[in-house]
Amino acid sequence: MKTTFSISAIALAASLAASTTAMAQDLPPVQASSDWFKAGETTVEEIIARAQNTGRAKNVILMIADGNGIGTNYATRLYVGQQLGKLGEEHVLPYETNGFYNGIVKTYNINAQTPDSAPTAGSMNTGVKQRFNMINVGGTGIHNECDTVAGNELTTFAEIVAAEGKSVGIVTTARLTHATPAAVFAKTANRNWEDSVPEGCTAQKDIASQLVDGLKSGLIDIALGGGSRYFVPKGAVTPNGGKGHRPDGKDLLADVEAAGIQYASNRAEFDALDLSRPIFGMWTDSHTSYEADRPAEEPSLVDMTKKAIDFLSQNEDGYYLEIEAGRVDHANHAGNFARTAADGMMWTEAVAMADEMTDDKDTLIIVTADHEHAIAFNGYCGRGTPIQGLCYNVSKTEIAHADDLALADDGKPYSVISYANGSGSILKKGEGENDYSGSRPEVTQEEAMDLDYLQQALVPMASETHSGEDVAVYAKGPWAHLVDGTLEQNVIFHIMNYAVRNGE
Repeated sequence: MKTTFSISAIALAASLAASTTAMAQDLPPVQASSDWFKAGETTVEEIIARAQNTGRAKNVILMIADGNGIGTNYATRLYVGQQLGKLGEEHVLPYETNGFYNGIVKTYNINAQTPDSAPTAGSMNTGVKQRFNMINVGGTGIHNECDTVAGNELTTFAEIVAAEGKSVGIVTTARLTHATPAAVFAKTANRNWEDSVPEGCTAQKDIASQLVDGLKSGLIDIALGGGSRYFVPKGAVTPNGGKGHRPDGKDLLADVEAAGIQYASNRAEFDALDLSRPIFGMWTDSHTSYEADRPAEEPSLVDMTKKAIDFLSQNEDGYYLEIEAGRVDHANHAGNFARTAADGMMWTEAVAMADEMTDDKDTLIIVTADHEHAIAFNGYCGRGTPIQGLCYNVSKTEIAHADDLALADDGKPYSVISYANGSGSILKKGEGENDYSGSRPEVTQEEAMDLDYLQQALVPMASETHSGEDVAVYAKGPWAHLVDGTLEQNVIFHIMNYAVRNGE
């Protein structure tokens, strides 16, 4: 919803409009009448007229598209625009409008130049930078050393606001025990201790057990995503038809239902949920399906977002909701941009849904990513080149690209997107242990546009890595203007925490 502008801001905008119009009269017609020139004037007017909201935030929604750094976001923008029939470059994503303030976020971990999702999400949930592969453990906590957890547990934003009467929700397309959703509630020396901890470890429980404890204690009121295998005894059948993984033989889903918490394992059960009782839902044994492959029985990210906001909005004291598009990250790791883009498009629709369902007056929405990937954009491609396909040359006379493909020095076309490393490497393993050689295969536009196509990469790796590049952060609502400049990632927590305590 739009924030009402102040009279002084409107007056200032009117003054600016008059001054820019006067200036335009002195410019050549080809410039003053340009749509680009007029749009530039309008943008400046909108920025000047923007009012700072200093009210108190009743609700906070932290939306994290995992791995959606500035490069991935750029590619998603083009993809979404092209799906809508545009050239793509001119498209504006829901959080890229003038209604949102924005800044740049530094994502490194305490001990890592290129970050991991666990401590990046943890920093946003606690206000403290953390160590690689750990969640919400600070001080002298050491990765994989259980006995360093005690005394180093960090209090999360969810714990703070829940103690003050707010509801808490988690939505993700990953496993609910995965790094980013777990950062809402878990404290662990190893992000991979999802259903077990090492023998003799008494300082913490596994992440699935911590989630169930959070649901039973009332810390978490709604949790929707994937990962049922970590809540079911090893070998037992999960509600989704797979096999459980828990080595301790515990049936945590039975514990949840015995505590009076609703459980949903498919779309029909999801649609039938009673909004008067706490909710726990998982549609898959592991991560939810990629959006490009999602079957009808799985709720989408937009579906889950709507359900969570409908449920949480019943609390007059407000709520905190973390929403993660986890599979944007996974498709990037696979070097498969087509699936990255489809999940990214659904992500943008979830942001639009959250914005539509809430009021700027009392709801702070922060949209960001935890890190970027080793993604790159090749060549001088013409406007409207399909972002997931091969690069077309720039047209000399038209706005849209030329009809001929750009060629590299080897005489072959190349994709717009490539990765610095990953399973799509052009280097193939030879007979020796470290023997890699090869050259780029020739690819057609049809092959490059296929859903399963892996963008070409350089360094051979089974899974493409993260990047240490900065990510963007966007915000609207109470105190959103605090999102400004280049920020350390942990500052996001402090903006959320300030917004719920200050203002009228």
